[in-house]
Amino acid sequence: MFVRVVLVLVALFVVLYGGLCVSLYLGQRQQIYHPEASRQVRQAPDFELLHDGVKLRGWMMNPGRGKALLYFGGNGERVEDSRAELARWLPDRTIYLVAYRGYGASEGTPSETALVGDAVALFDQVAPQHASIAVLGRSLGSGVAVQLAARRPVERLVLVTPFDSLVRVAAGYFPWVPVNALMRERFESWRYVGAIRCPVLVIQAEEDEVIPAARTRALVSAFGQPPVLQVVADAGHNTIQDYADYRVSLDRFLR
Repeated sequence: MFVRVVLVLVALFVVLYGGLCVSLYLGQRQQIYHPEASRQVRQAPDFELLHDGVKLRGWMMNPGRGKALLYFGGNGERVEDSRAELARWLPDRTIYLVAYRGYGASEGTPSETALVGDAVALFDQVAPQHASIAVLGRSLGSGVAVQLAARRPVERLVLVTPFDSLVRVAAGYFPWVPVNALMRERFESWRYVGAIRCPVLVIQAEEDEVIPAARTRALVSAFGQPPVLQVVADAGHNTIQDYADYRVSLDRFLR
């Protein structure tokens, strides 16, 4: 009798655990991408990118400059909210903010492959109009920015609150789940940094409550030529833009 009860409990555990793993596997994109807050577009887009039949919409500031900056935001970010600040902080650059697929007024469904492909397409579209292009990626956008910089001649690369691997970040949150086997959206930036040839600035939030400091340090260590590292004291993952050290670091590196 006791053995039978144990076997029933083990079987129940296996079924529940397996069901949880299947749920996480099938719903991982809903866990990673959060476009909900961006859907209420307050400022009409003035820039479009058509890639693979999908129309992406965004904003261009400081038009006509010789240098450009492409900005890739976080997984729940309204990139349009950064328009005024970036335009003011970097007046000598034309700045492009394009909402990810499924975000803002952009069409389509987000995925790692799609976001990286769109980033490359954006670079190729604006490159003929500028002498050089810098790239800034924040949080999830750092994974997009790294892969773009590994594929195209980026002038300078800024990574804000970045990580070495989204798989490793998830494993820290769910140590009891085989995330390495389950995750399709991997954003393994450490695999691509060896192909980057431009100067790199990493900006880390000292009190980052989303990306563990170990994951940012691991990314920094993965570079053959160590990037410039700026740790913004007291800043959190979602408040780093409010600190003067963040703005000063951008200004010094990108000017």
